[in-house]
Amino acid sequence: MGDNGKDIYLPAAAEVVRVEQMTKQEKFFEFRLASGKPLGHMPGQFAEVSLPGIGEAPISISSSPTSGDTFEMVVRQVGNVSGAMHRLEPGDEVGVRGPFGTTFPVDGELKGRDLLFICGGIGLVPVRSAINYVLDKRGDYGKVTVLFGAKTPGDRLFVDELAALDGREDVEFLETVDDTCGEKWNACVGVITMLFEKIEVSPESTTSIICGPPVMYKFAIMGLHEMGFTDDRIYVSLERRMKCGVGKCGHCQINGLYTCQDGPVFRYSDVAEVREAI
Repeated sequence: MGDNGKDIYLPAAAEVVRVEQMTKQEKFFEFRLASGKPLGHMPGQFAEVSLPGIGEAPISISSSPTSGDTFEMVVRQVGNVSGAMHRLEPGDEVGVRGPFGTTFPVDGELKGRDLLFICGGIGLVPVRSAINYVLDKRGDYGKVTVLFGAKTPGDRLFVDELAALDGREDVEFLETVDDTCGEKWNACVGVITMLFEKIEVSPESTTSIICGPPVMYKFAIMGLHEMGFTDDRIYVSLERRMKCGVGKCGHCQINGLYTCQDGPVFRYSDVAEVREAI
């Protein structure tokens, strides 16, 4: 049993409410538990989604718990389970276990602080939950800066929401793409760390949250160090080959840490010296 009394091994039924194609590889899904209850997650957590006869996979929860009783995910088609999920339509049913894992401390130490979100590619998916949570409780936080990078303009996720961020006066939003690939693009071209020189943040009053492809962490953290950030003011969301979600199978082990339980959200100072963590 979990802390809330739920059987952590028993999936709950959830109905597909909405499906949208986001990019060539990614689809957006909105789910509602058959019980009618909210999932009960906090920003940064994930859930195990199962399809009978096919399998189960851990997937980040992209919606903020402030958004209502449904919950949202974005799925990249890479294997059997994700491929089957891409064939789902509204009204179809899946199994859901969770939520699992650690969270961004949006109700704790992040309150009152300036926040710098650094998201690369599909790394926007779990961080979106924290961003929207902060925006829904905007008065609880200081300056909010969001940096987003994608491979190409066609790989950008939540395009309408990115435009809304860009239009907000209480958020500083900058984005870049690695390559325009001939598409119309009026913003920056280059790696996401190029945006660091365009922002003004105070390392003493700011906490940074990073999520993206593995290579991005190294250079983003180097850039933050150059700006004066200490490791305890940096949070990272890591993904390993998580399977069970409850620390039993060992697939996601990093030395003595289990990503599914000790993470996926880590304070960087706790994993900076852990081999293979970044």
